[in-house]
Amino acid sequence: MIDREPSCEDVDEPVLLPVSEARQRIAAALSPLTESLRLPIGEALGRVLSESLHAPHDVPAAANSAMDGYALCRSSIPTRGEVKLQLLGTAWAGRPFAGSVAQGQAVRIFTGALIPAGADTVVIQERAQEDGDGVLIDCEVEAGRNVRAAGEDVAAGDEILSKGRCLEAADIGVLASLGVDRVAVVRRPRVAFFTTGDELQALAPGNDGATAPYGKLFDSNRFTLAALLESAGVEAIDLGIVPDEADMTRQILLQAASRADVVITSGGISAGDADYVTRAFHAIGDVAFWKIAMRPGRPLAFGHIGDAAFFGLPGNPVAVMVTFLQFVQPALRRLLGRVDIDPLTLPARCLSSLRKSAGRVEYQRGVMRVDAGAIVVESTGKQGAGRLSSMSSANCLIVIGAEVSHVSPGDTVDVQPFRGLLSG
Repeated sequence: MIDREPSCEDVDEPVLLPVSEARQRIAAALSPLTESLRLPIGEALGRVLSESLHAPHDVPAAANSAMDGYALCRSSIPTRGEVKLQLLGTAWAGRPFAGSVAQGQAVRIFTGALIPAGADTVVIQERAQEDGDGVLIDCEVEAGRNVRAAGEDVAAGDEILSKGRCLEAADIGVLASLGVDRVAVVRRPRVAFFTTGDELQALAPGNDGATAPYGKLFDSNRFTLAALLESAGVEAIDLGIVPDEADMTRQILLQAASRADVVITSGGISAGDADYVTRAFHAIGDVAFWKIAMRPGRPLAFGHIGDAAFFGLPGNPVAVMVTFLQFVQPALRRLLGRVDIDPLTLPARCLSSLRKSAGRVEYQRGVMRVDAGAIVVESTGKQGAGRLSSMSSANCLIVIGAEVSHVSPGDTVDVQPFRGLLSG
């Protein structure tokens, strides 16, 4: 699952590591999980295929009508004027017409019904008129129209869904249309996570809206991480709040690594006296401690503890979300073998004046919309790393390149929409 990487002490590390380089190093250090299981397609939404799927037969299996009308052979269409064709019977969806159609004959047909033998055209009912035991057809109708050919949707043997695809609703429908009722999917990665800090206060059940004790903060990061992990389609293991104590931090990290494929922590990863995660990680793990050229979320610890990948995220609430979306989520997708790993990024016209320090990528919170056929975006306002409400009021991240120090209204920026970024 994870390949060994030299620690930061063994690498001539730049002062600030570019975001793209950090992503590449993380991806190179991880290998997709190889364990899979077979699930009924009704339970497979959002799961990742562990093998490609090929169509066992054509869809549709036989030619059928795309419209209500009359099935006939093209040689019966007059070159001028109109002609009366003998009406033989009716073809219903699910009840095919048993005979065949010759020149000068027609069969009443309904949408989805099989095309009778000998017929190759369906004239819609609005262009035909029944007349006693026959039907009148004029020369204006088009030959070969309104027929769905066998294999028109999917041909037997075609690769319909590729390995690494995260199954969506339409995929489930395609599988059902082929009669496939079970698929092989990658097992969900197991992710253990906890937050750290003596200042954190757990929520008290039933004590809605209570004020935290003096000097304490309610633990929002653990709930944020739990929600992000649920959206990522993994099996999450919540290990709670770990106090600032060296031995306990070390024990919980070892326990987490023994139970999970990935361990995630929030807080305690800088170089201060109270940063016990950093100390414990160095003592028991193989560490790559990076300072990333980004804001928010400059410090990031990555490596492994035993066979488990480890991500030490910052403690600031917005920084937790941003670093998860930029690094952890792509890593989890990599473990699942997904082909779509990096966040979706789109160009947009910025409506706000934005400032930042040059030399690092900045992820500001924004609200994007479509205006006159183009994507536009504006800032949510103040961008402090502790302002979690700025993420709640946003629907995207505004990605401002490292080389940029100022964005003027009308400039083009990149945006990462939360739809798709915050879900599978």
